Amino acid sequence: MISTLGQVAPDVLHDLAVRNGVCVRPVLSRLTDTATGEQLVIPIPCGSTQERQCPPCADRARKLRMQQCREGWHRDDEVPAASDDDADEDTGSEDETPSDVEESARRVRSTRRRQDAPDLPRVPMDNRTVGTTFTAPDGRTYRPSMFLTLTLPSYGKVGPDGTPLDPGSYDYHRAAMDALHFPKLVDRFWQNLRRCAGYKVQYFATVEAQRRLAPHLHAAVRGVIPRQVVKDVVAATYHQLWWPQCTEPAYTGDDLPRWDDYAGAFLDPHTGTPLPTWEQALDSIGDDLAATPAHVVKLGTQLDYQGIIADADDKVGKAIGYLTKYLAKSIADTYGDDDTITTAQAMHLDRLHREVRWLPCSPTCSNWLRYGVQPKDAEAGMRPGWCPSKAHDRHHLGLGGRRVLVSRQWTGKTLTDHKADRAEVVRQTLAMAGVDMPDTDRYATTTQLEDGMPRFIWTPVDRNNDDDLPTWHGVLTRGINERIRWRTQYEQAKQRANGPPADARSATDTDDAANSAA
Repeated sequence: MISTLGQVAPDVLHDLAVRNGVCVRPVLSRLTDTATGEQLVIPIPCGSTQERQCPPCADRARKLRMQQCREGWHRDDEVPAASDDDADEDTGSEDETPSDVEESARRVRSTRRRQDAPDLPRVPMDNRTVGTTFTAPDGRTYRPSMFLTLTLPSYGKVGPDGTPLDPGSYDYHRAAMDALHFPKLVDRFWQNLRRCAGYKVQYFATVEAQRRLAPHLHAAVRGVIPRQVVKDVVAATYHQLWWPQCTEPAYTGDDLPRWDDYAGAFLDPHTGTPLPTWEQALDSIGDDLAATPAHVVKLGTQLDYQGIIADADDKVGKAIGYLTKYLAKSIADTYGDDDTITTAQAMHLDRLHREVRWLPCSPTCSNWLRYGVQPKDAEAGMRPGWCPSKAHDRHHLGLGGRRVLVSRQWTGKTLTDHKADRAEVVRQTLAMAGVDMPDTDRYATTTQLEDGMPRFIWTPVDRNNDDDLPTWHGVLTRGINERIRWRTQYEQAKQRANGPPADARSATDTDDAANSAA
């Protein structure tokens, strides 16, 4: 236990907190009990999923995802869809993405497939989410599942360190555009796969970076689909981006469109005429019969396909570990920290980030001003290169969306449900040893008084005026001590529940157990 603060340096305390699984960036919140008038300042874990921000919280989030992946991968029963309130679930429909729904409500385009993309068969759809069962010659039955890895195409030859052999010919523009719209391509892949598989394919997928910093997808898929069918779906999957062209900027440097309050629009800095609005730009594309997509993103030819059965525990565990290995890392962390990254890798990362920063990420992106188009819902203060979307920052390199994609009927549970399951295991172990675990909902905002008013009220602390706030040292010290005490109680409870180890039992203990069994 840590009894004093002055003897522990901040960096040592930080390392101790990380080692004991204590959040190093706790958020202080004030709890008021309206029944007693008592007030408490309670540290709440930050909940970050990035190791560079908070290693303990990121590790807990990764382990929670591992549990979620394992629980749904080889299910042999049908489960209801998860709640729409879970923001981590893949809430897109099975036949079209949310962006398609929004777009189709305003304008209609031809759905004819591209001539350079092969056609896909459409088989009858079964109302099931589990895979097919196979019977071996010895009578044993198997229900295998798949582990898939999808990649993007090549943008130029790269070396073992992931950097281009010829940076001058490396297609950074295409690499950045593919990264920005990779989630839409993944949505298309699952839609096409479901249509060709003949059942409601369920998946747990993660988006990570290859050595060249291009995103790729690892996916645990319930059920098995013929390898050739998966290859055909990969070859036929694409996403067309019907946006204004964004290859050559119309304005650069400080020579940018300016906002006019009277016109309520951005004006050309030379002529003073308003730039085309987003709707006008799309209308011009729709009216042009010879118009081509601003960008077409396709999957690469590299495909890793593995069949895995539930009985192969070591293979399942290895696949889940590989699937979630880099969830706590940002895309830019692929090359390590500043002490390990090479000059060539730093230059490659900077060049890709520069491309991603200035390309438009969405219809509302302020970068459209560089290309002579007013962003959707344009307003004063917009500046190219300063879009608030995290897709433009150095840590994400185009991937501004979720890194974990889970289909609705993977487990039928939300992340909150999975977290409660993990807590229940600990609670039951402690209860078997006679140790009561505090109720996690004891301070819930839903707790009411007799008059129906809430009993507990949570409010943010005022760091400037509140003089009773604990220091960062104090919060971490109490958290470490509490974590050590909990772990000790848990280990002791497991020993009491399971009995002493076999090598520590005496002959008398063995005889007593045998007599009891008899």
